[in-house]
Parts: sequence; C-alpha cells; structure tokens
Amino acid sequence: MNEHSGKVAVITGGARGFGRGFAEALAARGARVVLADLDGEEAARAAAAIGDLAEALALDVADEPAVAAAMADVARRHGGIDILINNAGIHSAAAAQPIGVLGLERSRQMFEVNVWGVIQCTLAAAPFMAGREGAAIVNISSMASYPCTTAYGVTKLAVRGVTTAFAHELGPQGIRVNAIAPGLIMTDTIRAELPEAVVAAVSAQQIVKREGATSDIVEAMLYLVSPGSGFVTGECLRVSGGVTLQA
Repeated sequence: MNEHSGKVAVITGGARGFGRGFAEALAARGARVVLADLDGEEAARAAAAIGDLAEALALDVADEPAVAAAMADVARRHGGIDILINNAGIHSAAAAQPIGVLGLERSRQMFEVNVWGVIQCTLAAAPFMAGREGAAIVNISSMASYPCTTAYGVTKLAVRGVTTAFAHELGPQGIRVNAIAPGLIMTDTIRAELPEAVVAAVSAQQIVKREGATSDIVEAMLYLVSPGSGFVTGECLRVSGGVTLQA
C-alpha cells in the first residue's frame, strides 16, 4: 500500500465523485494528494476527511493564469509533480444536449472547462513532471464520445484527441498520458438526474450485468499511474461493462 509513497498527485475536480475517490486511493498508497476544485470549501472538507497527506486547492481550471500559478506553487512546496489527473468537468443531464439545443454560450463554457481545462492543466504541470520516474497524466473522457451526439460527448471526444496529442508531445520528457472513458457509473448525481428509461437502455447494452461503481474507475486510474502500465501511453481505457457502442 506504499506504492506511491513520496509521489505528488494533483487531482482536478477532487472535491467529490471520481476525483475524491482518486484522492482517497492515492493517499492510501502513500501519495501526497492535492484536491483542486472550483468549490474550495468542499475540497477542504474532503481533504480533512482523507487525512494528513491531503490538501485542498480552490481552482478554476478554465482560468489560465490561476492554473499556471497553482501548479508552480504545488511543485515549489513539494519538489515537483508526479501524477496529474484531469478530472474536472461540466457533466450533467442538462449538458447532454445537441450543440444547437444547448446553445453557443453554454457549449463554449463546457469546452472551456472540459477541453481547455485539460490542456491548460497539462501544459502548466508538465515542466514539473518532466524526467520524474513514473510521471503519468490521466484524463477523464466518457463513453458519451462513442459516438458523440451531444455537446458533452464532443468535449469528451476532444479529450481523447488531446490525450493522444500529449502522449506524443510529452513522451520524450518521460511523461505517459492516457485517458479513461467511463460508461454508466451509478454515482449519486447519475441516480438523481438520469431518467430510469435512459439507465435501462444503457444497461441493456452492457455485457457485464451489474451497475458500474466509482471503484471501477478508481481501479482503472490506479493501473494507469502504476509501473504495471509503464508501456502504455496514448490510450483511452473504456470502463463500461462492455457497452457495444463503437466510434
């Protein structure tokens, strides 16, 4: 359980959901975890619950100067960054609309967070990850990008593209870059927002006939930041119970 002892991990959207699960798992394995979230108060509560290896950081990933300053400060205080998990994103039933329905303003906001946020955090963290043994970045995409029929799905398709681009760009610096595409994961938000008919339709496409859980995505993350995935980069790991949708 000390696999990541001495490592420094920055997790965006770390206050709740997948992000908090990532932080808990990495801290349990010895990593110093920084929970960066737009909701600084909730991030602070989550960090306090995790313990001494966790700290909170109020951060809007769409704010380029703030992102640059935050990554530099984390690296200065802890000697560098080893793991970056680009988890922050706008995702809700309301966002799962065609671009023409969602409208330009709301679509632009989602791109700023879901796509530019990933790019800005990666560019800001990369100089402090270069050359560090086991340096790894994990981006959170979605099965909504297979195929993408909504504004949200398009942003997550872009995340897959950004992942392959940065795998090429950062590989010479010793940084691996991969993504996870979660399927239907029954978080509290999904249970509250998604109509039962939609849940039933997606579940019917699964080969694995059980509910997806946050722990399934956490385990995928742990693999992608582990030495066991040292020969893996530029990939998007679909964690969907075998949903048969194809690109």
